[in-house]
Amino acid sequence: MMTNPTGRITQGQFSFLPDLTDAEITLQIAYGLRRGYAWSVEYTDDPHPRNTYWEMFGMPMFDLADAAGVMVELQNCRKTFPNHYIRMMAFDSTRNVETIAMSFIVNRPAKEPGFGLARQEIGGRSMHYTVHSYATDAPEAERY
Repeated sequence: MMTNPTGRITQGQFSFLPDLTDAEITLQIAYGLRRGYAWSVEYTDDPHPRNTYWEMFGMPMFDLADAAGVMVELQNCRKTFPNHYIRMMAFDSTRNVETIAMSFIVNRPAKEPGFGLARQEIGGRSMHYTVHSYATDAPEAERY
């Protein structure tokens, strides 16, 4: 059974929807700002599901109250890393703990190589599985 017929990376909110337009991204950012969330822009060339710590583009925007300012930072990241995965992260600090309240991908490379699943039989009938990102087969500067 195929659970992801698109073959695209599915991380965060809106993963199975078509890519959000800039207008839709702006609406999501404005929603988060109304709730008091602080936004940050992150990017990576290795979107492995266990790779939760992507590179930050700039500092988290704790003091911005306008979605346009966040969009400027996103556009700068897209110019700098046009062939990387870029995601928006919203932090909720209302309980004095920085918790991710929203996360969604806003940029993808033109070709997403996907993942392979390696199965290893160990003692008895036990199996170990390893997920391998095909993107990491190339050196870091040559992935996309």
